[in-house]
Amino acid sequence: MIRAAYLRVYLPERDAGTWDPHVDIGSDGRLTMGEIGVWRESLRNDAFVAEWDGRRWVCPRYPRLRMLEGLVAFRNAYPGIAGTALAPERTVRTAAEELERLYRSRPSARSYILTSSWHVPLRWFAAFEPAEREFVERRDGSRTVRYRTGLAAAINRLDDAADVLDEAGFDEAIVEPVNDLRAWLDEFPLDAMVELDYGSVAASFSDADLALDDTAADIAASLAALRDDDFDRASEFYASAAARWSAAQALTFSN
Repeated sequence: MIRAAYLRVYLPERDAGTWDPHVDIGSDGRLTMGEIGVWRESLRNDAFVAEWDGRRWVCPRYPRLRMLEGLVAFRNAYPGIAGTALAPERTVRTAAEELERLYRSRPSARSYILTSSWHVPLRWFAAFEPAEREFVERRDGSRTVRYRTGLAAAINRLDDAADVLDEAGFDEAIVEPVNDLRAWLDEFPLDAMVELDYGSVAASFSDADLALDDTAADIAASLAALRDDDFDRASEFYASAAARWSAAQALTFSN
């Protein structure tokens, strides 16, 4: 089973329209095979529902849309032989055609969820303050880490992070992913809520490690040090965050 972490955007319930709440029925580890690949999650167009800051929030799942976008994005990112072997041209063309039909039939449809296999990308933490971290116990008794914040605040923090990295002289390969994340968030209303959920990636860590996880604080401290032109301390804090995730991230690149 591939473990995954999620970045989700939630709309205020009054603005989200009518959705059936998503019910997590668990997984027995089996995959479902279709014409464009395999998947584990339900393909119902339901939504996650959350209570935060005294309000009720809704995150539409659009699972089919996300599956199609993910396949096309993968093929665009890996156009060579390896990409062709995992995502044949005919399959990707079929997915792209269906995606185009879906966009035409539902112009408002979009991905409210970003997924990362095996780890949480460190740039995601730049959208949150360390104080927004929650250590959460799930229904099955397992524990995970979650961050929630307002979308406007998340965008401002990512703007600031990109400016700091740019002014510090980092090249486009470092700055562009932060700007891309900010651009994705910019598609949503400013009164939305953003959630970083460790998801099943939390199972890669012990409860003690999760309780002590302070990645957002390390990233915030690294950026603060860069603002002060203290590159040694910036490197120290970033290295601490990277080391925490290195083993999990390595699984992304293994067979």
